[in-house]
Amino acid sequence: MGACAVVGLLLGFSIPASAQLRVGAAKVDVTPDASLLPSPFLSVHDPLYTRAILIENGKTKALLMNLDVGKISQSLYSKLSVEISNRYGIPVNNIVMSAIHDHASVPELGGGGPATGATGTGPQSSPANQAFIDKVYKGMLQAVEQANASLQPAEMGFGEGKLYLNVNRDAIDPKTRQWAQEPNLDFPSDKTLAVLEFRKPNGGEPIAIYMNYAMHAVTMFLRREISSDFPGAASKYIEDNYDGKVVALWTTGPAGDQNPLYLRAINALGDQQIKAETDPDTPADAGGAMIRLFAGGAKRPPVPLDPKLAAQSWQVVQAIGTIMAEETLRVMNEIPHFTTTAAIQGDSKTVSCPGRKRTGPGTFEDGPPVPIFVGALRIGDVAIGRTDSEIYNKIGQEAKAGSPFRNTMMINLADGSGGYIPSDDAFARSTFQVAGNRLKPGCAEMGIVNGVDGILHQFMEQETTK
Repeated sequence: MGACAVVGLLLGFSIPASAQLRVGAAKVDVTPDASLLPSPFLSVHDPLYTRAILIENGKTKALLMNLDVGKISQSLYSKLSVEISNRYGIPVNNIVMSAIHDHASVPELGGGGPATGATGTGPQSSPANQAFIDKVYKGMLQAVEQANASLQPAEMGFGEGKLYLNVNRDAIDPKTRQWAQEPNLDFPSDKTLAVLEFRKPNGGEPIAIYMNYAMHAVTMFLRREISSDFPGAASKYIEDNYDGKVVALWTTGPAGDQNPLYLRAINALGDQQIKAETDPDTPADAGGAMIRLFAGGAKRPPVPLDPKLAAQSWQVVQAIGTIMAEETLRVMNEIPHFTTTAAIQGDSKTVSCPGRKRTGPGTFEDGPPVPIFVGALRIGDVAIGRTDSEIYNKIGQEAKAGSPFRNTMMINLADGSGGYIPSDDAFARSTFQVAGNRLKPGCAEMGIVNGVDGILHQFMEQETTK
C-alpha cells in the first residue's frame, strides 16, 4: 500500500453459521421537541427517525442502523456501539451505524459541526442540542430493544436497480472558468441502487429493507426546517405501502462528489437566504453566511421562505423519494434468490495516511497523519463495505470492483464522522473538498479500496479453510 499503513482494530471475525436466520426491525421517532429545537432550526417540517435491523444466525448477530442526521460523532458511535454490544451480544464490528447525511438536521450529532471546530463552543454545545443528543441516544437503544424483541424466522435476498437521480458535482463554472460545485454529467457517478431485503420464509411478507444509493441529501438545505429530506420520503413511501409493517432503512453510498441532479428550486431558495444573511458591507461574507445558516450562529433575523420555491423544493423531495421507493419495490419483485441461512462476519481497520496543513491558497506543509476508519460486514453472499468518511464515487466503484463478493455495497459516514476523501485525480482540482483537505494525495484512495477488499478476501479465505 506504499505510504499507507493498515492497522487492525476492535474484534475479530465472527464464525459462519448455518442455522435459520432470524430478523427483527424497528423504528423510533427522535424528532427534537418543538419547544427546544437545536440551532439553527426554527421549525419542524417532517419527523426524524432512527431505524434498526437486527440479524441473528444461531451463532452470532449483526445490527444495521441509521439515523436521520448529518453525521454521528465518533464519540457518540463508540459509546452507543459498546453499550449495544454489551446488552445484546452483538460484536462491535458487526454493528453498522450510519447517518443519512441529512443537511436539514444537526450537522454532526454529538460532536463539533462546521461552526464549532475544535473549541466545543457554539450550537453543538447548547442545551437544545444536548437534549436532542439525549433523545437520540435513548431512541437508538429503544430501536435495538424493539428489533431484538421482534426477532422472527426470515430469509434474505439482494438485488440492484438503477436511478438516474444523482450527478457528479465537480465541474468548471461556465462563467468563472473555475472549479465549482455544479452538475458534471461526464464525471464518475454510480447509478446503482442496492437493495437488501429480509422477509418471512417461503416468500412471506417483507420485514425490513436496506437501501443504498450515492447521493447527498441536500434538497432541504438552508430552509432551517427539521427534515429527513428525500431519504425519509423514500423510507416513508415504502413503509406506508406495507401499512407500517416494514422498516425501510436508507444509507448513503460514496457521495463525496455526488449531488441530486435537480436542485434548481432549493438553490434559488438558498441563494435568497444567503443574500439576506450576508454582511452588506462585506460581499465576501457569503461563504460565512452559508455556514452560519447551516450550522448555527446567524447574525440577522430570519427572512420568510419564498412560498413558491419552498413548495417546489418539497415537491422535488417527494418526487425523488417516490421514484427511489418505486425502484426499490421493483427490485424487490425481481430478486432471483433468497436464503434462510447466512454466515455473518465483521471486521474493521484504520488506514493511516500522510497529512498536510494548509498555509495559504493552494499551499501546504507537512501535517500529522490522518486516520481513516474502514470496515466490512458480510451477511451471507452480501458484503457491506463502510467508511466513516465522505469518499468520492470513484473510490467506491473501485472497492466494489475489487470485492470477492458479487453483491457488494459501500456505506459512507458509518461508525463515525470523518471528512471528505477525494480520489487521487481530484486533488488537482481546486474544489472546496480539496482546498482545506488534511490528506496528502496518493494514499487514501487505494488505502480504502485495499482496506475494505482485504477484509472481504479474508472472509472468503476463512470460509474456504474452515
